[in-house]
Amino acid sequence: MIRETRELAPAKLNLGLRVVGRRADGYHLLDSVFVAIDLADRVGIEVDESHAGVALEVEGGPPELSDADDNLAARAARAFLDATRLRVALRLRLEKRIPVGAGLGGGSSDAGAVLRGLAARFPGALAAERLAELALGLGADVPFFLDPRPARVTGIGERIEQLAGWPAFPILVVTPALPLATREVFEAWDRESLPEGSGALTPSGPGRNLARLPALLSGPHTDGSADSELTALLANDLEPVATKLRPSIGRVRAEIERAGARAVGMSGSGPSVFGVFRSERGAQTAAERGRWEASDRVHVGRALATWGVV
Repeated sequence: MIRETRELAPAKLNLGLRVVGRRADGYHLLDSVFVAIDLADRVGIEVDESHAGVALEVEGGPPELSDADDNLAARAARAFLDATRLRVALRLRLEKRIPVGAGLGGGSSDAGAVLRGLAARFPGALAAERLAELALGLGADVPFFLDPRPARVTGIGERIEQLAGWPAFPILVVTPALPLATREVFEAWDRESLPEGSGALTPSGPGRNLARLPALLSGPHTDGSADSELTALLANDLEPVATKLRPSIGRVRAEIERAGARAVGMSGSGPSVFGVFRSERGAQTAAERGRWEASDRVHVGRALATWGVV
């Protein structure tokens, strides 16, 4: 019998990102707030119990996403089958809307959606702890997407503290054309931030008062000091090196600031840049009047206080 499960795979924004340490194995320790946004891929999962295997069909995105050996969603499906020893065939249908290599977590979200969908389709097949281990083995951002509600994410991505009472708020997200590989950005960060021959790291900047974020993000604000505080909380340690690798980040940031954003930040390792606006109309006006390049991907929407399935 063939049955299909459909899951929403939302993009995320990093509301600030601090690099606070580096493990002996080279993995970086981070401190960030993740929020899902209303830009999303859609994942369909067909289960056929008559035979075994994983097949992948992709709509949108670059051709290399259709490679079932490398695609993160297909790898998540195989990892689930291997861990549960289920003998079924999975056909994944991926509708790709999130830009690739954009710092928005698209591939990780696809993988998280597959794991969520399979856990729901085969209840009890894997304990929650084992599912989280599978997610982390696929990538540092994947554990968040098992339940992508607003959360403070620390460690290498495995420590997730969900944040209650979080507001939705209007955003403009602009992604320059050329993608950025996370590894490339962290290697550049290491070259600039670590003393030669040393793995030691002194965290940059003072601690962040994250408890202030919900109040700063909710409702209209005309207080310039509030916007200044929000700007400081959205600081991303990776932005300077990412901008050297992709100068278009600086161009997009300047244009979003010029368009009237309350605060601007870079998401993840870039190159996507987002602005927080006082209203959806303000974000839409900024998108329409901005001096964007033809290859820029522009999204007007909202950061989400919750999320759901399709």
